[in-house]
Amino acid sequence: MTRAVVRPELLRWARERAGIHDAGDLLGRFPKLGEWETGDAQPTLKQLEAFAQALHVPIGYLFLQEPPEEPLPIPDFRTHAGRGVRRASPDLLDMLYACQERQGWYREFALTVRMPEAAYVGSASLDDRPQDVAARMAEVLGFELAARAACRTWEEALRLFITQADAAGVLVMVSGVVLSNNRRSLDPEEFRGFALADKRAPLVFINGADTKSGQMFTLAHELAHLWLGSSAVSDASAAPLFGYRREEVWCNAVAAELLVPLAALRPAIQPIDPLDQAMQRLARLFKVSTLVILRRLLDVGALDRAAFDREWTNERARLRELARSDAGGGDFYRTTLSRVSRRFARALVESTLEGQTLYRDAFRMLGIKKTETFNNIGREVGGMG
Repeated sequence: MTRAVVRPELLRWARERAGIHDAGDLLGRFPKLGEWETGDAQPTLKQLEAFAQALHVPIGYLFLQEPPEEPLPIPDFRTHAGRGVRRASPDLLDMLYACQERQGWYREFALTVRMPEAAYVGSASLDDRPQDVAARMAEVLGFELAARAACRTWEEALRLFITQADAAGVLVMVSGVVLSNNRRSLDPEEFRGFALADKRAPLVFINGADTKSGQMFTLAHELAHLWLGSSAVSDASAAPLFGYRREEVWCNAVAAELLVPLAALRPAIQPIDPLDQAMQRLARLFKVSTLVILRRLLDVGALDRAAFDREWTNERARLRELARSDAGGGDFYRTTLSRVSRRFARALVESTLEGQTLYRDAFRMLGIKKTETFNNIGREVGGMG
C-alpha cells in the first residue's frame, strides 16, 4: 500500500482553505484525518486523492514544502467591517479562473473575426460625475425606465438588462454554483460578482445565488467597473459604503443612478405613502431591490440617516428570509446559457463547428459532457440549422 509523504501543515491548510475550521467535520469521510494532521499517520495515495477532491484543491499543492500563496488574479475590493477579506474560497478562485479562460478564448475569437473593440471600456474615470457616466451607460445599453417598468417580474427585467449588455458586447455570466457542479453553491456573502475588463472581451460574472433584484444591482455595479476599465471582485450592496475603496463607492453611485435616476425618482415619490408601501411600489416601478430604493430615498433626502439605518436592517433581514425560501430551478438550457452567456456560447459553437476549437475544449468551457447537449445549445443560440 503506497503511502503519500505529505507535510501535516499542508493538510491543515487545505482544510482551512475550504472553509472547514474543525477537522471533526471531515472525520466521517476521513477517520484518520486527526492523525494525518499531527503527523502520526500518513494517508495512502488513494486517500489523498479523495481528500484533495473533497476539498477542491489541486493534489499537487499537497506535496509542496509549504502552503502556496493564492492571491486573487484581479484586485480584491471586498471588505468586511472595514477590513479587507484576505482569503478567497476555492469556489471563488475556480470561478475566476474559469471565466478568465473563457475570456481569453473569446478575445482570440474576436481578433480572428475582426470584431471592433468596445469603446466604452475604460471610457470613464473616477473624476467623472456618477450621474454623467450613468447617463452614458444608459445610452450605450438602451436602458430605458419604461421598458423595465413594463416587465412583469424582476426576473424578466434582469433578463432584459442582461440582453442589453450582451448586445453591447459584454459577456454576462450568471451562476449560483461553481461551473456546472450543483453541489458547490456560491456564497453571496463572500462575493456578489466580478468584472474582467478587456476591450475585446469585457466580462461580468454575477453570483446567481443572490436575489434577482440583488443581481440587477450587481450587474450595474460591475458594468461601472468596465466603464472605468478596471477588473475587480466585489461584494458591495446598495448601501452607502464606508471602509471601501474610492472605486467601489464610485461604482455603487453609478449603479444606483443607472437603476434609479434621481430625476425619475423625485416625481414618483408620494409623501402620503407609508414607507413600506412606497418601497414596494417604487421597487416594482424601477424593478430593483427595496434596498436600492431605500438607498435612493436617503440620497434624495426623503429619509434621514437614522431612519435609513433602521429600515435597512429590517428590510435586509426580511429579504434574507425570502431568499432562503426561494426554490430556484429552471430550464436546463437557459440555465447553461446564463452561466456562460449567450454571446460566448454562440461564438464557441460557431468556432467548434468550423473546426477552429476542439469539441473537448468547447465541452469543458460550456460545462457539458454530451454531444447532444452541445447540439441543442447550438440550436438554442442559432449556431446550427
